[in-house]
Amino acid sequence: MVYAVETETILILKGNIIFTPTSDQFVVFPKSYLVIHDGIVREIIEKLPEQYADCPLRDYGDRLIIPGFVDLHTHAPQFNQRGLGLDLQLLEWLNNYTFKEESRFQETTYAAAVYEKFAQELVRQGTTRVAAFATIHKESSQILFDTLVNKGIGAYVGKVNMDCNCPDSLREDTQTSLAETEELIKQWAGNPLVKLIITPRFAITSTRNLLAGLGELAVKYNLPVQSHLSENKAEVDFVAELFPEQKEYHKVYDHYQLFGQTPTLMAHCIYLTDEAVAVMKNNGVVAVHCPDSNLNLSSGIMPARKLLTAGVKVGLGSDIGAGHDLFMPRTILKAVQMSKAIYSVDNDQKALTLAEAFYMGTKGGGAFFGKVGSFEQGYSCDALVIDDDMGRVEGQSLIERLQRFIYTGDSVNIVARYVAGREVK
Repeated sequence: MVYAVETETILILKGNIIFTPTSDQFVVFPKSYLVIHDGIVREIIEKLPEQYADCPLRDYGDRLIIPGFVDLHTHAPQFNQRGLGLDLQLLEWLNNYTFKEESRFQETTYAAAVYEKFAQELVRQGTTRVAAFATIHKESSQILFDTLVNKGIGAYVGKVNMDCNCPDSLREDTQTSLAETEELIKQWAGNPLVKLIITPRFAITSTRNLLAGLGELAVKYNLPVQSHLSENKAEVDFVAELFPEQKEYHKVYDHYQLFGQTPTLMAHCIYLTDEAVAVMKNNGVVAVHCPDSNLNLSSGIMPARKLLTAGVKVGLGSDIGAGHDLFMPRTILKAVQMSKAIYSVDNDQKALTLAEAFYMGTKGGGAFFGKVGSFEQGYSCDALVIDDDMGRVEGQSLIERLQRFIYTGDSVNIVARYVAGREVK
């Protein structure tokens, strides 16, 4: 196919290109050219034709070029509490650490400092798209929006909503919570990079009126939703006490139009009934696997294979600060390892392959943002350039080199980062 080339909108990256267009295998294009037009992948070619002779070319030699990583669940205001209080379980940890820390975000100066460090770390660790919780505070949430835009990271940001079962310092008036959320919706409508996502913290901290109002906003403005589902047994029991008319956790969200009526992320999804799994599949709800936080808080292990077999979409999340690490390759390998732990006691739940987990952390999770996470034609060019020279063994295949990076690499191996074809420094 011959294209009319506009040199000012074309960028070409050269290197060893690896990605997962499907979850069952990696595809490899050795020493090839990735042609990007207006931030979108146009084609991958082995030889550069004359028509591209005058286009900007960045030759990365024998380095790997892979899709940027997608983090579908994290808490930006918890960045400073990573590693703290992790001998506790979920509800005690929230009360003893998280709620106290998030109360500090009433101070915009403090919020700006934390969110700047958080965004810098996302860039350093190779996360190019993120779904992030902020806090209840409108002004501080605005700072998180601005910070991510300035860094060039693609994101969904949620102003958290909660109006019960939390400290007074974080308990919102229901109508004020809804009104401030709608103000942010209107302010950020149409931004190409950072968008608002409706974010009830979870059912426990939400009255029926708040959930109803948030569901109405999600449907009215066709906005995505994010929250938590079935992370911890005590949490599941508490939701059953608070909402006896619904009988199951997922039904609370579903009743209030917060469970697939618009695109929806639900983090954790450990203790699900077969009915809940079926509804998730039918409603297209994405389950977000957060291995680190589930281990750190002794919550349990998401049955990722069971969900995938049932047709539920599964992505990955760092879940800072119950998780302690924003480097998504370690989340990818933890997902594989946890699935192997399940397989060791239940041979019907086949362990995840590295290709499957890599897919979850790139194209699978990226689908929530549109055509993101792959190098197929028409996809946003979110890319990382990996220098794995240190420790490389002669004769390794390109896939083996990627395997080694996932298992033993670090952010120091990432030498360039691109979001929508624009290099992020």
